[in-house]
This record gives sequence, structure tokens and C-alpha cells, in this order.
Amino acid sequence: MFGLFGKKIDTARSEALRNALGSLVDPHAGETLADAHFIERAEVVGDEAQIDVVLDYPAAGFEAELTELLERTALQIEGIKSAKTTIAFVSPLGSSQNGKPLPGVRNIIAVASGKGGVGKSTTSVNLALALAAEGATVGLLDADIYGPSQPLMLGAKETPVVDEQRAMQPVMAHGLQTMSIGYLIDDAQAMVWRGPMVTSALMQLLNDTRWHDLDYLIVDMPPGTGDIQLTLAQKVPVAGSVIVTTPQDIALIDARKAITMFEKVNVPVLGVIENMSVHVCSNCGHVEPIFGSGGGEKLASENHIDLLGQLPLDLAIRTDVDEGWPTVVRDSESVNALIYRQTARKLAAALGRHLRQDHFDGPNISIDEDGGDADG
Repeated sequence: MFGLFGKKIDTARSEALRNALGSLVDPHAGETLADAHFIERAEVVGDEAQIDVVLDYPAAGFEAELTELLERTALQIEGIKSAKTTIAFVSPLGSSQNGKPLPGVRNIIAVASGKGGVGKSTTSVNLALALAAEGATVGLLDADIYGPSQPLMLGAKETPVVDEQRAMQPVMAHGLQTMSIGYLIDDAQAMVWRGPMVTSALMQLLNDTRWHDLDYLIVDMPPGTGDIQLTLAQKVPVAGSVIVTTPQDIALIDARKAITMFEKVNVPVLGVIENMSVHVCSNCGHVEPIFGSGGGEKLASENHIDLLGQLPLDLAIRTDVDEGWPTVVRDSESVNALIYRQTARKLAAALGRHLRQDHFDGPNISIDEDGGDADG
């Protein structure tokens, strides 16, 4: 076998390289690179290791660390003196596996909570921006018809442009494609609508927006388990959901209800994000778990899902969104921004892992005693 420029591939060392790289564990996916099928190519040509890795989650903030790990591992193999690595990201097609896909959107992820006041909208906008910072093309849909908050959090006030097909162009904000009922009504206008009108408005916002080649569409859900949640789960190809909670018991009770709701409508719950995990004093930096501790971890463990991240109760996070500059874009190198980016990588990796396992597991076929086929 020959590699680029006609140089012969060292078969034995290439196999050793694949085995060594394949045993490495991806910290976001929680699987080895071999099990996750991330290694596209691992060959030794002459004394050089040539490595191509394709991730199914965006990882711009992890690329340098992963490259260093891959190349250090390669150089430990006898006879390899140099290594050349390329890392790429290709988002999975999660929403095409759950009903008719939404044009222009590869994966729809619902961000939900069982109750209000846990910071779900703040988490949604920062997650969307974090995924974009990691290298994905991202949209954000504000599904809270009664209390839209994303226009304020994004500092966006323009009215969507309607094209000749009467479709709305998404409002661009900090690099995100966004849509909200808040762009179409006055700030002081109350939406005094019954359930069917609300769900109809949501479907219009979702389907009448010209989303453009999105890897992920983050849907900021209203709190609770009512009409909008059921409509989204039953009529929209949601690839997965994430539950936002605080550590306190009253929030965890409602978060469990949200998990149960998604399970009943067959929407995968990808994990839990614990918000307001600890309070950080803006004057002295003292850290205190004023809402308790361990709640998010316990909730995730009980439901056999991932604890994707823990965000602090920090004054800066609140003031950033109030001023239309969420933390991930206002202070991109801050500790909080980096936590959001780590959480976003783990969320996207959890989606990729779920889709891989769902694809590779498939139905079990068994033969009954009568000689007929049966799904096991």
C-alpha cells in the first residue's frame, strides 16, 4: 500500500497506531475514539504518522489539546518520528431520524425546565453561543410565547424581513440565527391567548423561518410541561432535550417531571445542566452553595443521564444578558464562558453518542419456535 506522493505505508506500525489511538478516551463523548468511530485515518508513511479525526460535535476549544494527545501517543510508537494531524467536525443528522426534518436544520435541541426561575433562558442563549464559538452553525428559537426574553438577552430589536414567499429571515444576533415572537410585538403587549393559539404561533415561528444550514437549532422552551412542550415533542423532529435545574429540592421535583414528559413522548434527554450551582461573591470571590449541593448530580444519576455542566450564580452572568451581551460573547475567556463552552461540547457529544448507539444497536431479531420472525 502507498500513501501520498507514492510513499509506502508501514502496515504493522499503522495497525499499532490505530490501536493506540483507538484506546484513547474522548472526555466529552465518554467513549474511546475507536468506539465512537472518530478515527477516519491513521497511517504511518515512512517515519511520519498521518492522523485524520472526524468528531460529531464541535470542539474548537478542545482541538489543540486533542491534537497534542494524539501526536504524543503516536510518537511513543517505535519508528515514528513525527506526526501530522487534522481534526474536523461534521454534525450528525439527528432530526431526520425523528419524523420529517425541518428544512435547513440538522439537529433540534430543546432546552427545558420543570419550573421557572432556574435560568433556563440564560442557559439557552449561552449554550447556543458556546456551540457557535466551538465551530457550529447555530440557531436559537424563543418558544416562550407568553414571556419572550431572547430579544432582550441578545440585544436584538429588529423586525424580521419577510421574503416574497412570505417566509421570515432569521434575525442575526452575535452570529446566531434567531427568531422570537418578541421581534413581532411591542415589549409591553400581553399575549392573552389560549393554548391552541399559542401552539399555532410556535409552529409558525418554527416552520415559516428560513433557517440556513444549521448544525443545531436550540429551542428555549417555556417552563412546565404544557401545550407548547407537547406540541414541540409531537409535531417537531426534536433530536434531543436538556433539562436545566438548580440544586434545591423544589426545582429538582419539577425537573424530574420534565424528564418524565420527554420520556413519554420519546424525546431523548441528553443530560442535566445545574444552574446556580454555587454563589460567587462579586466582592471577595467567596463561593457558597446557597441552594444546596449535589442535586443536579443526583438527578442525573437517578435518571441514568449525564450531568453536562454546573454554572455558578454569578452577578456577571445576569448583567451580561440584561445588557444584550451574554457572557460567552462579552467575556469569551472568562471562567464562566469556558464552562459554557465545555458544557456545550458535552451536550453535542451526548447527542452524537445517542445517535450512534441508536443507529448501531437497532432492533434485535429472534426466531420463535414456530419458525416466524419476531422483534426482540
